[in-house]
Amino acid sequence: MKTHLHARPAPRAVAALAMAALLCVACHAPDPTGTRAAPATAVAASAPDATPDSLAKTPRAAPPPPDFQPPPVATPLLNLPVVAGPPPPAAIVARPSAADAKLARDSSSRGRVQMFATPFFRPVQVPPTERERYAPIKDNGVVAAAEQPFSTFSVDVDTASYANVRRILNEGALPPPDAVRVEELINYFPYRYDAPTTLHGRLAPFGITTEAAATPWNRDTLLVRVGIKAYDRPAEALPPANFVFLVDVSGSMDEPNKLPLLKQALKLMVDRLRPVDHVSLVTYASGTQVVLRPTSGRDKATIRVAIDQLVAGGSTAGAAGIQLAYQMAEVGFIPGGINRILLATDGDFNVGITDFAQLRGMVAEKRKSGVSLSTFGFGEANLNDALMEQLADSGDGNYSYIDTLNEARKVLVEQASATFSIVARDVKVQMEFNPAVVGEYRLIGYEDRMLAREDFHNDRVDAGEIGAGHTVTALYEVSLAGHPGLLGETRYGRAVTARSAGDHGDELGMLRLRYKTPDGTVAEELATPVSRSATPPSEDLRFAAAVAAFGQELRGGKHLGHFGYAEIAALASGSRGEDRYGYRGEFLRLVELADALSTHTPNRVSRAD
Repeated sequence: MKTHLHARPAPRAVAALAMAALLCVACHAPDPTGTRAAPATAVAASAPDATPDSLAKTPRAAPPPPDFQPPPVATPLLNLPVVAGPPPPAAIVARPSAADAKLARDSSSRGRVQMFATPFFRPVQVPPTERERYAPIKDNGVVAAAEQPFSTFSVDVDTASYANVRRILNEGALPPPDAVRVEELINYFPYRYDAPTTLHGRLAPFGITTEAAATPWNRDTLLVRVGIKAYDRPAEALPPANFVFLVDVSGSMDEPNKLPLLKQALKLMVDRLRPVDHVSLVTYASGTQVVLRPTSGRDKATIRVAIDQLVAGGSTAGAAGIQLAYQMAEVGFIPGGINRILLATDGDFNVGITDFAQLRGMVAEKRKSGVSLSTFGFGEANLNDALMEQLADSGDGNYSYIDTLNEARKVLVEQASATFSIVARDVKVQMEFNPAVVGEYRLIGYEDRMLAREDFHNDRVDAGEIGAGHTVTALYEVSLAGHPGLLGETRYGRAVTARSAGDHGDELGMLRLRYKTPDGTVAEELATPVSRSATPPSEDLRFAAAVAAFGQELRGGKHLGHFGYAEIAALASGSRGEDRYGYRGEFLRLVELADALSTHTPNRVSRAD
């Protein structure tokens, strides 16, 4: 007698039904019947002693409703994150244990559902900073003044390194040493320096301040500060501007802290545009596009709509985008005005010209037309910090990193005059140390801005630009002649005595600045002696010293002795001052955060006790 098709299932079949329902839940497959019943084939496969007769007795599941779509076969059990970068080394790949493998073999041999038959390889997450690109930095060494009295470098007004270091620390990691450019950390903060004075019957583009005091981390040295303050210019007094927004809309920009933040940042700037200003919008991904031709700042609604429609996707034809942006800059060119391309990207160029040297050469050639280029970095993982910095240098612009909307407001609104209005070009600094007074010296930071002595007077050698209201700070650690130094004594060197200094025994050295006016071709020069008299340090010098120590500590701190994060925090806390915008208070928090993340003490070589 045949068994009816809808007879009550056997106990083993009921158990199999329950197991199939559990697997259905794990696979996120919807159960249209509400009973979690599995297809007959699955039930049969679950029974350890399945036979043709038992298959005939197995109840079949009711057919699904017409609108039910079964899940695709390839649906994974787990939604694993996609891991960028090279495959992990075999030594660190997690493999199934011996017990897991045995269970898989046993299950297979009995015909049960195989949950461990395929090995599961856990993805190894590569820290984002390990996929970012930074130019290598070799710390400036200690120099004997008798052998090399001249120290020459180009000014640097970029602040990207500080904002990027802040982002990495806030993500819970210490920054890679090459991400830390100490001079950019120091120059992130405003300082009170002497205003420009009249020179040859006209106002000089900047004033110069010098100061010397005991070094906080070494009792045997002096810390010499060189401060430059450019004359300020209110935003409403700036000449008409021709801005070209060059926006990376490639697939790598499809993250909250990239394109969405970039769009908010540009809108902040749009709010401050004047009717005499003009804006163009160019995008690049797999190809390039002119989204907005030169449009008056009076038509803010049109500009905002153009920004709002930006969507990320595709590869990154950055070089083609730059070329198209220069074409738009030429269309809207304003003689005597501000003509600036604002390149906003994570720096991931992978289509067209991708060679650094070619890109720098192209931008350097275009700057001769009177159009400058600034770069704005966004996001992480793909950040090409090295390229962003070099493009800005070649384009007579500046490099900023935007990690928050507050940083965008600081760069594009509060410091718009300094960001976009140049008051001096090709600014070079040269310190000639007096070997009768100075035994050794060390410039803190500016490693990638160093120039040869002869470059100072060569007006064809490119250097940095200073914007309206900018302050630039350089710090030297100096050992006086006759005091302990790091280089040690020389057996055959010629001793330099105070008598050989003549009438300049009270000077540490002579400071010279060389620059060109924005439209000039012939350089001018300023010079001032630096007194050897050590005075109680000013509040600004103490805070700048704390920032310099912080940057050095993040890079290994080999010259800091026992001066660690706790001492840095104490020094900064005692020199916080008015802190109108809260920048110095935020710095204290970052020092404490770095201290908490630090797990070791690097080898040190200097004496601070």
